[in-house]
Amino acid sequence: MKIRKLQLLKRCYIHAPLYLFVFLILGTQAYTQDIIKTVAPQGWVIQTQHSTYRLILTADKRVRPVYYGTKIAESDLKKEDFWFNNVQKPSNWVRNIDEIPVRGDFPFKEPVLEAMFANGVRDLDMVYVSDEIDVENGVSTLKIVLRDKFYPVEVTSNYKVFDDLDIIEKWITIKNTSKNKKDNVRLENVLSGSIVLPHDDYILTQLSGHEMNEFQEEQVPLSTGVKVIESKAFKSNFHAPWFLIKTDQTTKETGSAWFGSVHYSGNWVFRFDKKFNSTLQIVGGINFWDTDWMLMPGETFISPKISFGYSPYGTDQATINQHRYVRTYVLPEKHRHELRPVLYNGWENSYYDINEKQQIELANVASEIGVELFVVDDGWFKNRTASDSGLGNYEIDKNKFPNGLKPVIDHVHKLGMKFGLWVEPESVSDNADVFVKNPHYTFQFREREKGRYRKLLNIANEDVYEHLLNSLSKLLSENAIDFIKWDQNSYLSEPGWLNAPTGLEREARIRHTQNVYRLVETLRSRFPEVIFETCASGGGRVDLGMLSRMDQAWVSDNTDPLDRLFIQHGYAQMLPANTMVSWVTSMTRHQPVSLDFRFDVSSGGVLGIGANIAKWSEGDKTIAIKKIEIYKRIRPVVQYGDYYALTAVKENSKISYQYVNQNQKSAVVFFFDTSHFLPNNRERKSELKVRLKGLEAGQRYTIKNLDDNTVVGEFDGRYLMNIGLKFPAKNNPFSSWVYILEVVR
Repeated sequence: MKIRKLQLLKRCYIHAPLYLFVFLILGTQAYTQDIIKTVAPQGWVIQTQHSTYRLILTADKRVRPVYYGTKIAESDLKKEDFWFNNVQKPSNWVRNIDEIPVRGDFPFKEPVLEAMFANGVRDLDMVYVSDEIDVENGVSTLKIVLRDKFYPVEVTSNYKVFDDLDIIEKWITIKNTSKNKKDNVRLENVLSGSIVLPHDDYILTQLSGHEMNEFQEEQVPLSTGVKVIESKAFKSNFHAPWFLIKTDQTTKETGSAWFGSVHYSGNWVFRFDKKFNSTLQIVGGINFWDTDWMLMPGETFISPKISFGYSPYGTDQATINQHRYVRTYVLPEKHRHELRPVLYNGWENSYYDINEKQQIELANVASEIGVELFVVDDGWFKNRTASDSGLGNYEIDKNKFPNGLKPVIDHVHKLGMKFGLWVEPESVSDNADVFVKNPHYTFQFREREKGRYRKLLNIANEDVYEHLLNSLSKLLSENAIDFIKWDQNSYLSEPGWLNAPTGLEREARIRHTQNVYRLVETLRSRFPEVIFETCASGGGRVDLGMLSRMDQAWVSDNTDPLDRLFIQHGYAQMLPANTMVSWVTSMTRHQPVSLDFRFDVSSGGVLGIGANIAKWSEGDKTIAIKKIEIYKRIRPVVQYGDYYALTAVKENSKISYQYVNQNQKSAVVFFFDTSHFLPNNRERKSELKVRLKGLEAGQRYTIKNLDDNTVVGEFDGRYLMNIGLKFPAKNNPFSSWVYILEVVR
């Protein structure tokens, strides 16, 4: 519902005992629980549980951020001694950064908006026009409208406030307000938002890597200058669209930490601009590299969201708040609160050589060991015999499945499992029917070499969009499919749009991403019970834009359990365990690792099995049955609990992490001894005490080793968090343990 200023004044009058203090101190015109509009000085205050975001409206109608950090008492909000963006001294042009920085005036800031008008002017001059506060389902949104002093551009800056999680979503809407058909506005850069932090010694944490080695945590001091993290190739295997900023005084439990995510699956960018002895500005959003957008009269362009968060309690709380935000507000609502099923994927069993009889036999074994979702991977469709053939033919191969998929699906359902299918809708190979008939459907430049064996379909083209929507709708309507693994294995290297409508060639990247989103959204609306998983050459499309439309994510094509400990550690800084799919396979890049160890690594997320279970011994099956039963017992805590990394992965051969139920009644702790992998580590011969976290002080917990169901002991929560729990010990290489803690009844 919309809350107007008059209504707010009336509400504040009625509830005068509650709001009088705020009005007297701040001169407030509008007030919600999260957003306060002030008149002395003019501006807005966004208050969350532990943070304050302060905006000031200057005398010349500029909106400027002056504070973002730990929560400031309402009685102190008028004081200027904590303002770091000095609005009272207009001559201080280095420090004066507008809330929506534009290309125009002094260039000492990172612009969020850059535009060119029909007459060649490339300068914006934005001033405040109006504001509005909306409240929907208990969540407040502030909208501040700016307008260029002369040209027909109106910008709405949006702030959606998640008070309990100390997170603010930002995005902007740009409108061409002209009625003259010739007044086009060329957008050359549209980011989602900016934040400004005071001068300090900052350390940036980012997640970088490459295919088969994604989400590697890196920490670097931010020196004077501009640091850029970006994606240009349509996928994020090399950098994840997330960051965390802390001071050199911040620890895991104390001190300030800011974090953010771009909700976008195409090309994106973060820029960190640190001034000498001055502020740090952070901007992020769509990467407009080799891109622009023509905004016609009456049209609007909406940026994707960017979410910023603040923690005054160190980096652990930043991770917890990010996880809760994703689970509660980002993931698609239909399956948001459902436990993710244990899945089996038959890729490692058969690769492209699959058939009906083989898949039914695999389903029997999968059901026997406790699998809940059986997935047929690549190779099921027409002419798909190798990686360079048939991709794009989403008709069932009658040579492999003469009766279609129905006999396999019916058998899987009869066994009590859900049925899933792998697809890669956005790519085609040379011999695919759709490419042979419509070669202009792919991204390509004239007179240039075409893409390699995989070509990326240009879904910016509405004909391509309709083709995919019809093909996938037909597949889902004719088969009782419960789960789709949606892969994308093509980098975009030649973004040419053959036969593009005039002026749209350089909009292709953005329009493609918008139509991928639209395609998924339409399929979800038509087939709401289907669970979707995002995958892109491993973890190449793990972002909040895609995860607002898909239920879980494939993390990496590297399933080596030792490598996965590092990959999953990085992933867990950004996203919760109920999105993190982890398979047990036979892959290994190191020494042989036991099946028990592999299961324990994969049980830290959404458990999957990708091994060739048709060749498993009875002993292997017995281990799998036991481990899957254990996982189902701990799954509610793992998938929906708060995550803590108890030991530093890169510094210790003894690795441990913990999930705690939000009511603090139960917890799960994983231990992994990799001493044989890191033989010179200082922890190898010493006894290690691991301090647990997130428990209730004064509450007593029984601790069980789930591997043999023995009681380790009974401890007070305060003891476990301050003294710690002894790291288990075995003589076997690559040992692992899973403990469960439960409150003594």
